[in-house]
Amino acid sequence: MQKEITIYDLAKVLKLSPATISRGLKNHQAINKNTRKRIIEKAEELGYRSNNFASNLRKQKTHTIGVLVHQLNSNFIASVLSGIEKVTAAANYDILIAHSSESGKKEVANANNLFHKRVDGLIASLAFDTPDLKHFQQYFKRNIPVVFFDRVEENSDGAKIIIDNYKAAYEATSHLIEQGCKRILHITGNLKRNVYSKRFSGYKDALEANNIPFKEELVIIGELSREFSIATAQQIVKMDPMPDGLFTIDVTAALSIQVLKEHGLRVPEDIAVVGFNNDTIGIISNPQLTTINYPAIKMGECAATALIDHLEGGADISLGSTIVLPSELVIRQSSLKKKT
Repeated sequence: MQKEITIYDLAKVLKLSPATISRGLKNHQAINKNTRKRIIEKAEELGYRSNNFASNLRKQKTHTIGVLVHQLNSNFIASVLSGIEKVTAAANYDILIAHSSESGKKEVANANNLFHKRVDGLIASLAFDTPDLKHFQQYFKRNIPVVFFDRVEENSDGAKIIIDNYKAAYEATSHLIEQGCKRILHITGNLKRNVYSKRFSGYKDALEANNIPFKEELVIIGELSREFSIATAQQIVKMDPMPDGLFTIDVTAALSIQVLKEHGLRVPEDIAVVGFNNDTIGIISNPQLTTINYPAIKMGECAATALIDHLEGGADISLGSTIVLPSELVIRQSSLKKKT
C-alpha cells in the first residue's frame, strides 16, 4: 500500500519546517500567502490527509456525537436523524450512528463501541427490551453528556426529549369515542417502554372517562413490524364481535386499512382508524389517516441543540432535565364515522 503522506514529508519536499507546514495547512495568517498556497497545492498533489483523530486526541475532544437508535427503517427515526444532522452540521460536529435492531444486547454493545470511539456526547433512544441503563453509566462517570429521546427511562440521569404520550393517546381515543366507537382495539408495542405504557394508560383512562369498560382482548402487544401488522389485521377480521375503532401507530394503521378493505370492510364506516406519528404513509393511505402529529424533526433538532449547548459551555443537561414537545391530533377521513 502507498505510504501515508505526513507533514514531515511535505516539509522535506518543500524545504520548510514541519511547524510552517502545519500552520500553512491551517491557513494561518502568520505564514506568507504565497507559502500557504505552495503548501496547500503540494499537499493536494501528494494526497496528504489531515490526521484529525490524532489532533482530537491531543485536544481531548473529537467533535463527534454518537447517535444510538432502535431501528433505521422508520420514517420517525429518519426524521429525527434529519433534525440531528441539521444542527450538528451547522455546529461542525460529525455524527456516528448505531442501531440496536430492537435488541437490548446489541444496544449495550453499541453503547460500549461509541464510548470507546471517544464521542463527545450521545443521543439515544432505547430498544424494546433494554433491561436497564447500566451501559450508560460509563458516560455519566466520565461526564460525557447523554440525551435520551422518545423511548426513555423517565427517572434516570441524562436529559430527555419526549412528547406527552399519555395526553396524545387520551385525545386519540376520545376522538374515536366521539365518533361513536365503543369497541376500540389498541395495537401497541412493549409496555416496558415509556412511549407504549403511557399511550396504553391514556387509551385506558379515556375509555373509563366515557364509561366504556376496558377489555383485555382489545389490546394487542407486539413488535409493530410490517409482518406483525398484517398478521394482526388478518386477526381483526375474524374477531366476533368486530372492533369498531382502532388506535395504533401509522404503519400498522395503514397496513390494517389495506387488509380490512381487502376483506370487504369499510373505513371508517365499519371501523374507524387513528394512527400515531403523522408519517407520510398516512397521507397516501386511502382513506387518509387521522393521526397524532409527532414532531420528529423538531425532536432531533432539540436533542442535538441541547447536547451541543452543553458541550460548548452553555446549559447544563447533566441533572436529568426533561423537555416535553407539543403534539396534536390531525383529523382526516379514516376516523370520521360522523359525517359533517
